Amino acid sequence: MVRLKISFRFGSRDHDRGYFFAQLRRQVSVNALDLPSFIWLWKIAAWAMGLTIAAYLIQIVTGSGLLFGVKKMRSLHIGAGVAIAVLVLVLLGIGIVGTIGHYGGLGHSNHLWSGLAVVELVFLSAWSAVQIPSQPWARSVHVGVNFLLCLGLVWVSITGWEVVQKYL
Repeated sequence: MVRLKISFRFGSRDHDRGYFFAQLRRQVSVNALDLPSFIWLWKIAAWAMGLTIAAYLIQIVTGSGLLFGVKKMRSLHIGAGVAIAVLVLVLLGIGIVGTIGHYGGLGHSNHLWSGLAVVELVFLSAWSAVQIPSQPWARSVHVGVNFLLCLGLVWVSITGWEVVQKYL
């Protein structure tokens, strides 16, 4: 194995490539998006989260109706579920873009973990919902996951509020 050592001269000192790239990273912004402000992104996230919670409340009402035999609510229940899935993906995208754009990386708060948990619960709920017509166990899994989703939405709201306070 041949190793190539790259050296650069800065003033009177020679430095290896690690020092060079560290200095280069300091001079070149790591931010993927060089925008004047991310406030527009946070506004979209706030609306998307509000709509997600509203759709979840619709899910509770229509899901309760379905449990008691009101079949007319099925299409609204499915529509609200699809809306939640889309909104959660929008929120995931905003969170990733906004965090990388602002910090240059992920994992700066517990909001990442609570957000990923909510995304997983939403799609586990959607998967179990699709299984309900053919699998008798799927309804109880669906209801149980949606209960956990309620707790996840509370958790992600609290950690999201903490993140927002850093920007205000």
